[in-house]
Amino acid sequence: LAVHIQTSRALMVISLLLGFFGIIVSVVGMKCTKVGEEDPVTKSRIAVAGGVLFILSGLCTLAAVSLYATQVTYEFFRESTVPVNARYEFGSALFIGWGAASLTMLGGSLLCCSCPPKERRGQQYYRQSQPSTAREYV
Repeated sequence: LAVHIQTSRALMVISLLLGFFGIIVSVVGMKCTKVGEEDPVTKSRIAVAGGVLFILSGLCTLAAVSLYATQVTYEFFRESTVPVNARYEFGSALFIGWGAASLTMLGGSLLCCSCPPKERRGQQYYRQSQPSTAREYV
């Protein structure tokens, strides 16, 4: 196969692996899971790490799809003996790839926004108990 196809294939495999590990790390960092429950700051940092993995996965997908689209564009406008109706054009897979890369990077950036503010990083979060006094109605 051509070099650009092999490169795109390698970038997509790397993107899949990064996305898989991003899912695992993000699930561990969610507030609804019991792993690492004693420190909410650590959980939010784990969620941010998952978001970074998703952003990297989206960038790899974007690079792979754009590399292939650039090669298709180059081949289309290059003067050759191949008739115009037999040349490659953008297909739906390229548009789906761009959409998937955009949504993956958007999801990763939303996970990165779950980092706690600086003034609350050192504080521990405690639940307040309800007052035990009963009210009397007259």
